[in-house]
Amino acid sequence: MEFNPNNNVVKLCLQGMGMEERGQPEEAHNLFLQAWNEATDDAEKFISAHYVARHQKDVSGRLRWLETALQCALRIDDDTVRSAFPSLYANIAQCYEDLGEPDKAKKNAELATSFREKPSDKGPFYHGTRADLQVGDLLTAGGTSNYKPELKMNHIYFTALVNSAGLAAALAKGDGPERVYIVEPTGSFENDPNVTDKKFPGNPTRSYRSQAPLKIVGEATDWVRQTPEQLQQWRERLANNKGEIIN
Repeated sequence: MEFNPNNNVVKLCLQGMGMEERGQPEEAHNLFLQAWNEATDDAEKFISAHYVARHQKDVSGRLRWLETALQCALRIDDDTVRSAFPSLYANIAQCYEDLGEPDKAKKNAELATSFREKPSDKGPFYHGTRADLQVGDLLTAGGTSNYKPELKMNHIYFTALVNSAGLAAALAKGDGPERVYIVEPTGSFENDPNVTDKKFPGNPTRSYRSQAPLKIVGEATDWVRQTPEQLQQWRERLANNKGEIIN
């Protein structure tokens, strides 16, 4: 499963999130239900069910939709959804606790704990930039953020999706050409907490970060380029993002 922001179901969920932010929960709920009704595969059903769940007015309804989302995620069972399992199981456990079923609550809480582990993603991994680098060079933490120039980053970021790295390269500061390097982590890494479970459940963009350097082992040249209009929309979203970066 590869996350696609241009997917119609994803777009409907994004619109629903916008309604939530504007304090219009009924309109948001209707958009999430529309997304569910238009979903055609487990990936789309997983995402939309996740949002329908949080707009249920009773615990039983919330539990039903959370378990629906979980079953879709279990059928997908790849690195885009595994990071959603801890929160899914934890929320299901809370529902059972609220319904007075402690045995089921305990079982799901234990499952939530068991899935809180390091990412299992084996790559290949990519890093997008405008810097002119060579195979063998190391990318290290300590640079300034592309999105908050006053912030010195404590991690180096990368992704397993070449198109996401291409977007990062297009948005990166500098006048050089967009470059997407194939990289290998030299130490442990974690899910990027700035995206994991923030808007979409799990880590659909397969975004990671590490305090250890990334070694450049090659360069990718084939990825989907954004149009100037799409890039402008991304820049506007980033400019309007008031959230804090988890550093």
